[in-house]
Amino acid sequence: MRFQVNRDVFSEAVSFVVKLLPQRNPQPILAGVLIEADGSGLTLSAFDYEASARTTIEATVDTPGTILVHGRLLSDIASRLPNAPIEIAVEDDGGIAVTCGSARFTLAAMPVEEYPSIPEVSGTSGVVPADDFGTAISQVGFAASRDDVTPVLTGVQLEVSGQNLSLVATDRYRVSLRDVPWDGEAVENTALVPARTLVEVGKTFGHAGTIQVAFSGAGDREIIAFTAGNKTVTSLLIKGNFPPVRRLFPEQTDHYAVVNTADLVEAVRRVALVLDRAAPLRFTFTSDSVTMDASGSEHARASESVDAILHGGDDVTLGLNPQYLTEALGAVKSEFVRITFTSSDNANKLSPVLITSQTSVEQAGLDSFKYLLQPNLLLR
Repeated sequence: MRFQVNRDVFSEAVSFVVKLLPQRNPQPILAGVLIEADGSGLTLSAFDYEASARTTIEATVDTPGTILVHGRLLSDIASRLPNAPIEIAVEDDGGIAVTCGSARFTLAAMPVEEYPSIPEVSGTSGVVPADDFGTAISQVGFAASRDDVTPVLTGVQLEVSGQNLSLVATDRYRVSLRDVPWDGEAVENTALVPARTLVEVGKTFGHAGTIQVAFSGAGDREIIAFTAGNKTVTSLLIKGNFPPVRRLFPEQTDHYAVVNTADLVEAVRRVALVLDRAAPLRFTFTSDSVTMDASGSEHARASESVDAILHGGDDVTLGLNPQYLTEALGAVKSEFVRITFTSSDNANKLSPVLITSQTSVEQAGLDSFKYLLQPNLLLR
């Protein structure tokens, strides 16, 4: 095999396919990138049995063929080569020569015949706006659990209903929800996608115009595919039943406060500096302000107030996890934020707060982002 390819195009393609590979793989063969060269150009693929990435690029192919080479090493090399065309060829001894200008590397070839087949997707599909989808992933993905003890909570639930695609994630302490338009087969479908993979999809495809989403497979090999332009990412779905968290969102939202988002974020970060790890921050909402109070170790204390407008009810005092709150405020994407105080039939249980966007002091946001955060018990 022998081909010539643009340095920047090749480097970007290799970087894309290796992003989803785990840093340490128990099977060395899965650390490889498969490069297939034929008359139409190059196809680069990576697969670790759970996620795959594939892209096609233009190249001048002198001798068609297929090679498998260590992905991260190739990516590191390609990103540092001089600004000149790259030539890659299989040498007589089976090594892989990478030449660019006066730089030359020889890499070991990995056994192509041992590499697993890249999954193919053929199932129900639709199209979503890439910018909306990328934003939705950034608003939802961080709320998924990072604890592998409960795998279903490490994923983001995608739900197709009519002309709508919902993204939902929870780690038991909070729930994040966002809807985006769905243009495709009006078939109800659900897919529990690993949050780590979905976040990479959002980063990579967020400015691609449109993204095609396809559901495929059955049983233990259900997969989902995301395609934009010449790039495709597939992911094996997480098996299990996602908790019915939608019913936790309240219907009535008459008791709420409106606060400037940036002012609240900065104040929370300052006051939380004195808090012990994982301790809640005390919030007191009144008619014209919200006051944050914190007591930490070494007798350190802090307090700060921010302008706020309280609607529809009495003053409220509660404890909130400052990290979970600031992550939600970062996801709001609006100048103001609405913090709604929900009610519960159980008098002995704290009711969650609902966080949504607010375009102005009077005008609610237009997007569908919703974030429920469970308050913490305060030590009086």
